[in-house]
Amino acid sequence: MAVSNRAKVEKMTYIVNENCIKCKFTDCVEVCPVDCFYEGENMLVIHPDECIDCGVCEPECPVDAIKADTEPALEKWLELNREYAEKWPNITTKKEAPADADKYRDEKGKFDKYFVDKPGEGD
Repeated sequence: MAVSNRAKVEKMTYIVNENCIKCKFTDCVEVCPVDCFYEGENMLVIHPDECIDCGVCEPECPVDAIKADTEPALEKWLELNREYAEKWPNITTKKEAPADADKYRDEKGKFDKYFVDKPGEGD
């Protein structure tokens, strides 16, 4: 019996982290070829099962909120993205960022201070 040397290939995905909270720039949704972004009241998430790992969204984010899930310590964000992508409405078109987005751009610890699980409007 032959033994395969091929390892199981894990699908990579991108996730949105807390940098998005209260900034919610939507430049990323405009370039996504598979429309895998979902909108919460004050942040976006990526559906990890729909993301095709193309990476075009990552450089579009002005607050560096989109990361490959292969980066260290992102398990919490992968699960959060998965959970809320199932609950929140799909967003496929760019919208205006919140008027005070720049105020929160560089703030740390935004998840504990500001995260809300309410859905956004979507398209």
